[in-house]
Amino acid sequence: MKMSKDIYFNNNYGLLYEKIENGASTVFELKTKNGTVKNLFLKRKAPSVNGQDYYEIITPYGYGGAVIEDLTGDKNELVKEYEQAFSEYCKEQNIVCEFVRFHPIVNNAKDFESVYSPIFSRKTLGTNLVDFEDPIASEFSKSTRKKIRKALNSGVTYVIDENPSNLDEFKEVYYATMDRNNAADYYYFGDEYFENVLKFFKDNTITCKAVLDGKTIAMGLYFISDGILHIHLSGTFSEYLHLSPAVVLRFGVCEWAIKNGYKLIHHGGGRTNDPEDSLYTFKKNFAQNTEFDFYIAKKIWNKDAYNAICENEGVDSNADFFPAWRSR
Repeated sequence: MKMSKDIYFNNNYGLLYEKIENGASTVFELKTKNGTVKNLFLKRKAPSVNGQDYYEIITPYGYGGAVIEDLTGDKNELVKEYEQAFSEYCKEQNIVCEFVRFHPIVNNAKDFESVYSPIFSRKTLGTNLVDFEDPIASEFSKSTRKKIRKALNSGVTYVIDENPSNLDEFKEVYYATMDRNNAADYYYFGDEYFENVLKFFKDNTITCKAVLDGKTIAMGLYFISDGILHIHLSGTFSEYLHLSPAVVLRFGVCEWAIKNGYKLIHHGGGRTNDPEDSLYTFKKNFAQNTEFDFYIAKKIWNKDAYNAICENEGVDSNADFFPAWRSR
């Protein structure tokens, strides 16, 4: 049986982040009599030691990690086979370590806990579209529903664009928001990124814009696949923040997702694991009853090389930051 077809496991997904992460999108796949395991990651250069090149690998932006694509036999045996095969692969490729962000909905952290010893990071949030007669009434907070009504009564409407032909208007709103928030360079996705979104995932992309008097005042970009709508990126022009158009965007995609038979909207989590994190508390307004456990993993595949790099770089190999040399 197929375990996941979510967009984060699509072979092309890593290609979106090669330039951003300065790494090569790579897919490792193992097929045995027990099934198929796939691991999509970005392979990037680690510091060299004595002229020897080494590499580190990470999950592309969002979620991923090793996933059982097909199970035809014993799951525990398949996981053991994966550990052995991937360990050998890492040795051959001079891969020292792996940072994993497991998929909170697929819950592949549980399948691979014997390999990766996953670490709980935080909760992520969702709007359940199938288990409530009225998902908006059940999952949206009372105060949020009030904000939506107020915005709609003020003349704010929303427009959904399925398979958009370009993202120029979205970029304008998004960059204005990043400027206002003094966002890190990492989040200023360039033209090439947005071109690749449509190149690889046009059929998995929708936008929603909040409109007032014919002017776009806020806009969101979303990924859709396997019955799930993932909230990806969004922005609001500062002069319209008082109208709460961000809640209209969530309302709009929720109505669209219900109408089109989707099972879940995944909002992601906060910027930190603090339960009072402002982004988390905002998202909680759309997820009164639905949350998921998000796990990460810090796996060292070659301890001798990891320690040698840390020593060469003058960093503590036991540092919380992973890999330790990235803390500099």
